[in-house]
Amino acid sequence: MAGSQAGINQGKHGENAVRIGTRGSPLALAQAEMVKAALGAAHPGLPVPEIVVIKTTGDRIQDRALAEIGGKGLFTKEIEESLLAGGIDVAVHSMKDVPTHLPDGLAIACLLEREDPRDVLILRQGKTLDDLPPGAVIGSASLRRQAQILARRPDLKVVTLRGNVGTRLAKLAAGEVDATLLALAGLKRLGRAEVASAVLAVTEMLPAVAQGAIGLEIRAADRRMQDLLRPLHHAATATTVAAERACLAELEGSCRTPIAAHATLGPDGRLQLHALIAKPDGSAMHRDARNGPADEPEALGRAAGRALKSLAGPGFLA
Repeated sequence: MAGSQAGINQGKHGENAVRIGTRGSPLALAQAEMVKAALGAAHPGLPVPEIVVIKTTGDRIQDRALAEIGGKGLFTKEIEESLLAGGIDVAVHSMKDVPTHLPDGLAIACLLEREDPRDVLILRQGKTLDDLPPGAVIGSASLRRQAQILARRPDLKVVTLRGNVGTRLAKLAAGEVDATLLALAGLKRLGRAEVASAVLAVTEMLPAVAQGAIGLEIRAADRRMQDLLRPLHHAATATTVAAERACLAELEGSCRTPIAAHATLGPDGRLQLHALIAKPDGSAMHRDARNGPADEPEALGRAAGRALKSLAGPGFLA
């Protein structure tokens, strides 16, 4: 590892503790605690890291869909500003919330090993999507989930449902909606996986780009944090996430366009990527599946994005 142990253990002002920036939701805090524990395990001499909670615009505005208020960067903007200003040393992000273009001076230095990327369906009654009667209401803030649900069951109604996991489950229990969908990764990290009525195969519900992956963002020139995070980095996760994010970047995707992508490393060592784009109402959907060498994930992702744009034709992503 580059740098001396003294350099790792001591910040530029002689203050040892790493400041971990995070959103304040129960899931975000659980993920920050994971990072804190991993840093402690990797560097036994490191003083206990400090968790700094930062409220983001996406957390403050809960009554509208993300597409209406500016997209996914609303969950990272204030945290990145604190990182650039030196208020924190590392930011913990759910990678599915991170825009494909980072602010100048920042870098994703580390990806933790990915949790199960699949979605789950949670119903008040029944176990599967087919158990819902015509006209049943599904609560979701995700156009990706909405499009795939309506493509399969156009007789259902999808309404915007935002908030943290606990809030959404409470609204479901109160009867505001008949069903909702959540990421299995988040439920596992909260110890709530048992609430799932059904875990949806990726062939039923293609996941969001980078779903289940946690990324650690730092100032690009911060050598101390680069050294500290190196033992936490999971190379296979970085490869699959790179392919998915390259596909998203090629499509110039936002919260206004249903886009999904899921990459896996096959037993032959090759990278496999499935991706789709859709109309929000599920009336049109285009899919792409391809594989390529694992050492060129971005090229594979860009090729998938170009293929989807070609299939969809002009205007589809407008």
